Amino acid sequence: MTDIKLKILIIEDDLDVAEMLNAYFRVQGYEVFTVNWGEDGVRSCQTVHPDLVILDIRLPDIDGYEVARRLRGDRRTSDVPIIFLTEKRDRSDRLQGLEIGADDYITKPFDVQELRLRVRNALKRMSQGSLTNPVTGLPEGALVDEKLSEVLGKDGVAVLFVAIENMDAFREAYGFVASDDVLRAISLMVMNTMREYSRPEDFLGHVSGTDFLLVVPPSNLSALSEKLRARLEQSVEYFYPIKDREQVANRIDRLGAKLAEIASLKNQFTTADEVKAELLRLKK
Repeated sequence: MTDIKLKILIIEDDLDVAEMLNAYFRVQGYEVFTVNWGEDGVRSCQTVHPDLVILDIRLPDIDGYEVARRLRGDRRTSDVPIIFLTEKRDRSDRLQGLEIGADDYITKPFDVQELRLRVRNALKRMSQGSLTNPVTGLPEGALVDEKLSEVLGKDGVAVLFVAIENMDAFREAYGFVASDDVLRAISLMVMNTMREYSRPEDFLGHVSGTDFLLVVPPSNLSALSEKLRARLEQSVEYFYPIKDREQVANRIDRLGAKLAEIASLKNQFTTADEVKAELLRLKK
C-alpha cells in the first residue's frame, strides 16, 4: 500500500520559476500541479483540492490577491493554506495578503529551502488543526481559547501577555530559519522564567505566532513580569549576528518585547476574545 501524497498547487506565471518549483517539490515527495493564470488557479483549486497553494501575486489576468479572495470566499477552498510568492516587499503588500487570509508570504528572489520549510510548517499547522505552534510546540488556537474560557470568572487567576515586536523585519533581514531559531529561544526563555514562579497547573501558549500568553496566580504576576521583561531586553542583541549588533541597536525595527498584565479575570470578561482584545490594548 502506497502513502497518499500531499498535493501542492503552484499558481505562477514565470514559466522558469513554475518549472523549478514543480520539479523541486516533486522530488520532496509531493504531488504538484502548476498553472500560470489566476482564473485557471481558482478553477484548479476547486477540482484538484490541493493541500496547499503557492500563489504569485503578479499574474497576467487577475492578481494573486483576487485569487486568494475567491478561494477564501468558497466553502470548498476556504481552509486551504496559501503562501504568497511575490516580488513585492512593502509592508502594506504583506499586510494586504495576510488580511485576505494568506498563511505566509515570501519575496523573490527566495531561498527554495526556506520555501520548503514554510510549506512544511503550513501543512503541519493544517494537519494539527492549529492546536500547537509548529516552531515552539506550544498550544495555540482552540487550546488557548479553551484554557481562557475555563478560567474566566475564577478567583486566583492572572494573565500575562508577551508580544515579540518586529519579527517580520528580522525575518526579512536574516531569513526564515534564523527567525524560527529566535522564536524557539524566546519560548524557552519564557518557559524557564515561568518555572521559577509557577505551579504545575499554570499555562503557556500562543495568541499568535509571535505573541505568548501565560495564565498564572496573581501573587506571582508582578515578579514574573519584571523578570521576563529584563531577560528579554538583555537578550535581544544576542539574536543578531555580531557584525550587526551595533548597527541595529538604535533602529526602530529592532527586535523587542511588549508586555501586558491582567491581575484578575473575575467578573471582567465573558469570552476568551474579550481577554485577548484587552491584552492587545494594554501591551506596552
